[in-house]
Amino acid sequence: MTLPTVSPDVTAFFDMATNTVSYVIRDPDGSACAILDSVLDFDHAAGRTDTASADKIIAFIREKGLQTQWILESHVHADHLSAAPYLQEHLGGKIGISAQITTVQDTFGKVFNEGSEFQRDGSQFDALFSEGDSFHIGQMRADVMQTPGHTPACLTYVIGDAAFVGDTLFMPDFGTARCDFPGGSAQNLYNSIQRILSLPDATRIFVGHDYKAPGRDEFAWETTVGAQKAANVHVGGGADAAHFVALRETRDAQLPMPKLIVPSLQINMRAGNMPEPDDSGTVMLKLPINAL
Repeated sequence: MTLPTVSPDVTAFFDMATNTVSYVIRDPDGSACAILDSVLDFDHAAGRTDTASADKIIAFIREKGLQTQWILESHVHADHLSAAPYLQEHLGGKIGISAQITTVQDTFGKVFNEGSEFQRDGSQFDALFSEGDSFHIGQMRADVMQTPGHTPACLTYVIGDAAFVGDTLFMPDFGTARCDFPGGSAQNLYNSIQRILSLPDATRIFVGHDYKAPGRDEFAWETTVGAQKAANVHVGGGADAAHFVALRETRDAQLPMPKLIVPSLQINMRAGNMPEPDDSGTVMLKLPINAL
């Protein structure tokens, strides 16, 4: 199997507070671009949002004279808030996510007791992608691969010689995503990773987070399928499903919940929009006790 000839230009924006990597993905033969996994800054203690991270992306796109066609989410993030609506307001473009968002909305709509006014049909997003769907960023074709496991609604976007895997895989020296959130599955994650690793070895992989594994001095977010197959500490070297599932479930049982999981889920399942304000005009978030 040979790689497609197109090689998108990729610019990464690393958010130190959440270890999130956002991407601007550009058609090398034009001005069209997409934004993937944006960050809305959030001071949890004060309950205040800030747009500094998103503003860096806006400034970059305007400086380069790019046209934003898509604002993409790899999944409903549990560790940071999405800036998708803010970016759309300033740059345009359609907000896209997996069609399985409806599963996530149903699950967490119940956890947060959202009631019937919260729509669980994905209508907060402009586009819902299913397995095998494709769309274009300028002249570049982007293919959608459903890669559940971390969440039921995780997607990998394969664009030319690049695959944007969200939280499914991390850098080879750090491993793979946790699977202990509601709807997660270590077995499904293993199966999804095998699909990603079936891409050509030279395929560039761009990960959604980096936590700088012990012994590594710099943050990193780009690797290859070949490097993952050879050296990923959880699935490299041909690790079988039983080994991976046991390792993943043991590790997940020891992990604390992300510090921003409560605000992130409530906002991100709404495509980055806040809940409706109360009668005083104040936006309020819920804190379910012993529910996560």
